[in-house]
Amino acid sequence: MPPERAQAIARAFLPVHPLGNRWDYYYSRAKLGSDPLYPGVLQALRGSQAPVLDLGCGLGLLAHALRLDGQTMAYRGVDNDAAKISRARKVVAKVALADARFDVVDLALGPPEHRGSVAILDVLQYLDAPTQHDLIALTAAMLSPGARLVIRTAVADGSRRGRLGQTTDRLAKLIGWMQSAPRCYPDAQALHAQLQGYGLDTTVAPLYGNTPFNNWLIVARRR
Repeated sequence: MPPERAQAIARAFLPVHPLGNRWDYYYSRAKLGSDPLYPGVLQALRGSQAPVLDLGCGLGLLAHALRLDGQTMAYRGVDNDAAKISRARKVVAKVALADARFDVVDLALGPPEHRGSVAILDVLQYLDAPTQHDLIALTAAMLSPGARLVIRTAVADGSRRGRLGQTTDRLAKLIGWMQSAPRCYPDAQALHAQLQGYGLDTTVAPLYGNTPFNNWLIVARRR
């Protein structure tokens, strides 16, 4: 994402008081400015007006990126981290972001009901293999005509990129940024085969950008 757009979104996360905690501001600016995730997901969702369910939304950066990109579909973000959801709600209210809501949901217990597009971004590795499979099945069934299922995930392939990503995920849990440690890294081709089996047109492509991580973007839609 261009630096000026990353900065425009990150400014919403500045604390009200000059001496307030600026962690979310610096994190948002760095994440939006360096991670190829957001340009990839924005491109995947363009052209659809289906409501978006963002599973594992964190601070809700995708909602801000969608609006800055001119995408106006309804957005709902869910995450198991109640503190992040609370901060996401405050920032959305602060900037009056239209048609965006946030809820605390533990995906290990299943996703909420939804009909439209679904984003599963950097989430699958925190679920065990059977739960991953069930989540993909449930979200594929949520797709309405014109909607997209967009998945960004690190994959298990034994590569140097993959090992570095696994170390980073463990560190995120250690410092408290993530509530859970990674449990199972999916196989990209297995995800492709599962989605194709549901009759979905599916693309799988690396989404490294300038990062050293082994991230892939999977986009599925009904034929």
